[in-house]
Formats: sequence, structure tokens, C-alpha cells
Amino acid sequence: MSQPEGKGRWPDLSGRLVEDAAGRRHVLPVRVYFEDTDFSGLVYHGSYVRWCERGRSDFLRLIGNDHRALLAGDSGREPAAFVVRRMGLEFLRPARIDEILEVTTRVVASTAATLSLDQRISRGQTLLFTAEVMVVLMSGGGKPLRLSAHLRDALRAKNEPA
Repeated sequence: MSQPEGKGRWPDLSGRLVEDAAGRRHVLPVRVYFEDTDFSGLVYHGSYVRWCERGRSDFLRLIGNDHRALLAGDSGREPAAFVVRRMGLEFLRPARIDEILEVTTRVVASTAATLSLDQRISRGQTLLFTAEVMVVLMSGGGKPLRLSAHLRDALRAKNEPA
């Protein structure tokens, strides 16, 4: 479902693609809700992984990846999806209810079928969490597929120096 045009549109619902001296990246703001916390009142470890998934999904959406079309095989290719192959997680500092955090996603490398991403969650200038993530484009039958030319071009444009 696409966003409505004009009045009432929420342009930042999927975060933003940002380019500055630090390079190009995707930034997604998230608020910590009660459901994100555990019995201690701190953010539950699984919430960080969920927020990173949102960041990856919205990053791919903003550079032109249509998740539903990919799943349905609408582009003339077999149905496919990005799946996590590997994650390395570091929990550095806790987050608490009502805080506003930022999930930052940056492409580190790509191959014919994979994306390696650096993801970070921070509160202001304080780094709370890091994830090194590799995702693979997989067919519904479980075999790796090549990234589309459109997506490769978008990634190339995103990773070229400004």
C-alpha cells in the first residue's frame, strides 16, 4: 500500500536517506513503548533486533525495493525475500521507556545475492547498540537469487562518494 499523496502524507514514516560528511545512510526514528521493555524497565534485547529489521526494510523500500512485489514474484521473477544469514550484536547501553532513538543503517558491502549492513541504535550522541548484518535474497524454494539490476544500481548510487 502506498502512502497517500498531498495533504495528510507522512513523509518520514519510513525514515530518511541521509547524506553528509559521514557518508550515506538510512535513519529511522523509534520511540520506546512499554511493550518494548522487560520486567526491569529497560528495553528488552529482542526489541533492538526488531527495530533493526524495520530499519533494513524501510531502507530497502526507500531505495526502490517493493517487498510485496518481491514476495509475489510480480517482476517476472520467482517469489523471493531478503532473509538474515548472519548477525553480530553488541548491547552497549540500555534504553528506557519514552526515549526517542535512531536506527541507522548503512551498506558496508554487497555481492550478487547479499547485502552486508552496519546498523546502529543511538539516543542522541550515545551509541546503545550495534549490529553487523548479512542478508541474502532467497527464492521461496530456498535458493539464493541475484539482486535485481534496479536494486544494484540504487545501491551503487547510494555507496558512491558524494
